[in-house]
Amino acid sequence: MELASKRDDAVWALTNIYAPCTSTGKQLFLSWLKNIQMPQEVNWLLAGDFNLIRKPKDRNKPGGDISEMFAFNEAFSTLGVVELPLFGKRFTWTNKQLSPLLERLDWFFTSQSWTNSFPNTSVSTLAMETSDHVPCVISIGTVIPKGRVFRFENYLMEHESFLNIVQHAWSLPTFQMDAAKVITTKFKNLRRVIKFWQSQLSNLKETIANVKLILSFLGLLEEFRDLTLMKSNFKALLEKKLIFLLRQQKIY
Repeated sequence: MELASKRDDAVWALTNIYAPCTSTGKQLFLSWLKNIQMPQEVNWLLAGDFNLIRKPKDRNKPGGDISEMFAFNEAFSTLGVVELPLFGKRFTWTNKQLSPLLERLDWFFTSQSWTNSFPNTSVSTLAMETSDHVPCVISIGTVIPKGRVFRFENYLMEHESFLNIVQHAWSLPTFQMDAAKVITTKFKNLRRVIKFWQSQLSNLKETIANVKLILSFLGLLEEFRDLTLMKSNFKALLEKKLIFLLRQQKIY
């Protein structure tokens, strides 16, 4: 989960909540939660996996404890919090079965002061990767400048054509007699060839985004009906591909 703010002096708190799984444990947790003293004049944010749902529609199959839903909603009504809207997927957790149970277990709340200070705060879902929870991004607003200078990236060494490209570039004629100029020219040739080759490769960020987009589509489809065996196998292959791409991105 990422949290970014335009204001360096913003006062905020991000809390990960792991509520107990037993009914008694949830009751004790909710009793503790609704008695937290959170000053309304302070900008604070409460977010995480509460292991609770607020209404029956927060799961894709019938069921759920209505009394727990009432107690959960009562706790946040007592706190006087503002729920942040979730954009993207309806559910944030799956039991990863062939006919999965999907539930909205992750929730995001702010104080009224936070809402006044950052009215454009929102939460969006990302593609589920290896966890049973959907990653969520809390957006407040930031702009990160992107440099245009070419730099050699370590992830290129993972590509199957890398050694052939380097060998080709290093063997290009230099037309120089001085040893120092020869080695300098070879490095310039290497840089030029790798830069051109890199421009022809699929953009790593875009490729990851495209794979996540397809996984997100399959996840949305799964909310309405079970995937066929072919689609389920395709999803598994995409997840493996995503892990490989993410490993390249980590190297990057």
